[in-house]
Amino acid sequence: MIPDDLRYTAEHEWVRGGDGPVRVGITHFAQDSLGDIVYVQLPEQGAQVSAGDSFGEVESTKSVSEIYAPISGTVVGRNDKLVDEPETINADPYGEGWLVEIDPSDPAALDALLTADAYRELTEG
Repeated sequence: MIPDDLRYTAEHEWVRGGDGPVRVGITHFAQDSLGDIVYVQLPEQGAQVSAGDSFGEVESTKSVSEIYAPISGTVVGRNDKLVDEPETINADPYGEGWLVEIDPSDPAALDALLTADAYRELTEG
């Protein structure tokens, strides 16, 4: 449940892409740990986010968790479907359950994120 083509953070966010805007979501591990997701708060399009800073939250029947920006940049898209259907994250965290799209201020910062193998070690070790 850890796709090899993505990059990851230690806070359980994933990033897909490289040239231009990247798509961001939370991992299967994160959504599984949270349980049934009932609410998602996302930043507005055009918002500036900084790597490591909180830009939203996910609320489940168990708890509320912050979502952290994996890279710095500008939010150029958000998955508004999650407002009415937050459970989509549980059903498809790497597909329809994506959160935002960010235009990175420094695309090279993606190289500093965890590889799939490194994320596996973090979550399985």
